[in-house]
Amino acid sequence: MATTLVLWDIDHTLIETRGVGGEIYADAFQAVTGHPLKEMPALSGRTEPVIFREALKANGVTDTGDLYQQFAEEQARGYADRIDELRRRGRALAERDDVIQSVLTGNTRPAAEIKLRAFGLNSYLDFDSGAYGTDDDTRANLVKIARQRAKAAHGSRFDAAATILIGDTPNDVIAARDGGARVIAVASGSNSTSELAEAGADTVLEALTQTGQLLTAIHGGQHPK
Repeated sequence: MATTLVLWDIDHTLIETRGVGGEIYADAFQAVTGHPLKEMPALSGRTEPVIFREALKANGVTDTGDLYQQFAEEQARGYADRIDELRRRGRALAERDDVIQSVLTGNTRPAAEIKLRAFGLNSYLDFDSGAYGTDDDTRANLVKIARQRAKAAHGSRFDAAATILIGDTPNDVIAARDGGARVIAVASGSNSTSELAEAGADTVLEALTQTGQLLTAIHGGQHPK
């Protein structure tokens, strides 16, 4: 029976879309609003619905009440249509399959699945045990949601010491700590190792290629007091 739940952040941790994701976002935004995406709010560590609402505001678009659902569907179609381009321009990072692995992401579930399928990572992940941007606006709340789903799916209880979030931003670190999980921060995005350490990460790695340190952090780490 699995005793550890590992929740991966997707963007800049497991994969890099190298600009494809931004292009798909802009196309989907214009398709559902009729307005070009001229300004984009900060993305780091935030959920898709929050980002979308702020993008509407920044671009002077009034929400009719159903724009986000339309956008999510259009965005998923964009990823599906450009999956070959995503494979060519992106890159994937390796991970392991001896524990329950899922995702904790601001992405919608369809977008998350398509992105990870493009790199062949979908077979390693239990998407039913994950938590997504459409589940809650507050990222820390996604930890509890994922833990509950993993328990329902696998019959195991994953407490704070047995739940690990792996991400690349201070917001990921804060979400894990506020949500009651250990956190491994990887400096694969725009934040430095020192910034991630200052945010309170239990373990900070320069890259996921530091396999030995990653496995030690997953299996030998202690939850902070």
